[in-house]
This record gives sequence, structure tokens and C-alpha cells, in this order.
Amino acid sequence: MKIAKYIDHTNLKPYATREDIIKLCEEAKKYGFYAVCVNPYRVKLAKELLKGTDIKVVSVIGFPLGATPMEVKVFEAKKALEDDADELDMVINIGALKDKDYDYVKKEIEEVVKVAHERGAVVKVIIETCYLTDEEKEIACRLAMEAGADFVKTSTGFGTGGATVKDVRLMRRVVGDRLGVKAAGGIRTYEQALEMIKAGANRIGTSSGVKIVEGAKK
Repeated sequence: MKIAKYIDHTNLKPYATREDIIKLCEEAKKYGFYAVCVNPYRVKLAKELLKGTDIKVVSVIGFPLGATPMEVKVFEAKKALEDDADELDMVINIGALKDKDYDYVKKEIEEVVKVAHERGAVVKVIIETCYLTDEEKEIACRLAMEAGADFVKTSTGFGTGGATVKDVRLMRRVVGDRLGVKAAGGIRTYEQALEMIKAGANRIGTSSGVKIVEGAKK
């Protein structure tokens, strides 16, 4: 199993410099990662650096809090797509989900999915599991499915906790084979990545991609 092809090699640090993104993309080419995941401001740069490769560029929407209005998320998605992002990882409105305003949560996902799918881009919905009950996690996954998303994703990596095997299993059980599951947040070793894949993840978001691949070689 080529674990590198599961990995979105990530640098979403607010202080990531141009040099940091160049390093990220060079590592992606060297190790054959599936994608790099960068903040919206860095999409153009990453796309330029990865020209001529099959490595995807992922950007984030409403990140990391998910609390911007729907219209702002849609605008942000359009801009990232104009800059040639291949995939968008959007954070749901966590407060709206907790308010049980499910129509709003579903609608904002639908609106981002609509603009992304028009350009052939993939949408992953970050539900930020650390703030949700198991019931809320299930509801969030169902809303993402109903809204036409392509993946559900555990975490931003900026919350109080990251991916757990338990949450990945729960998410896979809810979405079945209809959606992908991306585990992200706190995955730093080959063993952890493998556990997530065995639990049902088919994508891993991590800033420790190099360490994970080197661990696989050992």
C-alpha cells in the first residue's frame, strides 16, 4: 500500500512563508503525496510550483472556525477555484449545527458544493468532531451527504482535538461508500495513519507526511 497517495501534505500555519510552501511542494513531488493543502492566499503559488505533476492543490474555506456567513464562504470558494484549487476543505457552521439549524448548515454546504462541482472540484466538509456529540457527528455527516459533498473530514487541526479512530469509524458507518472520509489533526506517525485507514479513512491530512512515509519505509 502506497501510503503517500493517501496523504494531503499540509501547511496551514498562519505564519507559513513563501519558502515554507516551496518546501511543502518540493516534498510532495519527492514523496509522491496525493495533494498539498494550503491557505487560500497560497493556492496560486502551490499551483505554479506543482505545474506538470498530478499532485492536487487543496485549499480551506471558512477556516478554522466555520463561523463566517454562508455568502462569505461561497465567495472564498469562488476565489480559491479561480486560483485553480482542485479541492476545497470547508468548515461547517458549528454553532448553527448546535442550534439544530440543520437547513442552514445543509444550505451552506450545498452552495459551496455547487460552485466547486461546476469547476470539477472536490468538496470535503470539516465537521470538527472535538466539539460535537456522537449524535451531532452523525447529523453533520448526513447533512454533508444530502448536500452533495464528496468527503467528510474530522478536524481542522486547530480545535481542542484531532482525528480519532472512533470518530473515523463512526463517520464511515454513517456515509458508507457514498463519501470519502478524511482523517486530520494530530496524525504524526505511520502507525497512526495506518490505524485511520483501517478504520475507514481514505485520505489523511497531516503536516507530518514526510515522517509518516519514512516510517512506512522502516
